[in-house]
Amino acid sequence: LVHQGRVLTSGAQQPDGSWDFSAVFAGIAPVLQAADLAICHLETPVAPVGGPYSGYPSFAAQPEIVDALADAGYDLCSTASNHSLDDGFDGLVRTLDALDAAGIAHTGTYRSAAESEQPVVVDVGGVRVGHVATTFSLNGVPLPSDAPFAVDTFAVPDVSAVLADAAAARAAGAEVVVASVHCCAEYDHEPTAAQEQAVRTLLASPDVDLVLGHHAHVVQPFEQVDGEWAAYGLGNHLAEHATRGYDTEDSVIARFTFTRGEDGRFAVSEAEAVPVRIEVGDDAVRLVPADPESAARIGAVLDARGAVAAGLAIVPG
Repeated sequence: LVHQGRVLTSGAQQPDGSWDFSAVFAGIAPVLQAADLAICHLETPVAPVGGPYSGYPSFAAQPEIVDALADAGYDLCSTASNHSLDDGFDGLVRTLDALDAAGIAHTGTYRSAAESEQPVVVDVGGVRVGHVATTFSLNGVPLPSDAPFAVDTFAVPDVSAVLADAAAARAAGAEVVVASVHCCAEYDHEPTAAQEQAVRTLLASPDVDLVLGHHAHVVQPFEQVDGEWAAYGLGNHLAEHATRGYDTEDSVIARFTFTRGEDGRFAVSEAEAVPVRIEVGDDAVRLVPADPESAARIGAVLDARGAVAAGLAIVPG
């Protein structure tokens, strides 16, 4: 979530006027780069090179943020959020073009009807992994009349469209399907009842193996549901909210290991959470491994629904 805060912009802007966000993620890049597949959520569209840029409430971020995501190790990003159309359909297209140029796969927003109907399935060491994404809101911005396909949306808790996309990913050869869900209430560590219903419906489907959530801007619990995992809310990996506080600066990297079982299907064999924290210094914003106090606070939220007893390991970065 690329706010145009003083510390972030002063730390990322270079003497020649260009932008470099690589330092933001340098502290956690080894964790991302060690993954076979690293998935991010890019919440904000990007502006043209050189701007103009804007932050809250209608975002258009520096396109160099995409280069930083690629350098940090991200392979695949969801782009469906309540801010997807902040810079119009042109901004949406520009964002996907930037991700393509950086070699990052994407789903959740689309440049054409044909693109929206093509399941996103990537090869990960010989295993085919599908990714579907959706958002519950566009902040009142209507889908373009000539591009109603532009963003995957749902009316929480109705996830029928997400399930259809997951089924299409399976039909396209996906052996694992991850669903990224953007909803529901901001700044609340506890998922809403509708959010919980949506997640449980997704996990009840044989076409969905893992649910990753965002939008709350704070960490929410992990939970195992009938043997499958959901991370209700991962917090912020990059943000500079006007009101400082640990709630919006605590975060977590979810790490799940999938193993093929005797039945030939993949399932999570190891669930891990790496507590991290946004460090807003005097001259830069950085995502760093959580200190012991922050890690304990994050861990308590992650375990609020019995995740540790169900097998979640909370590990240092």
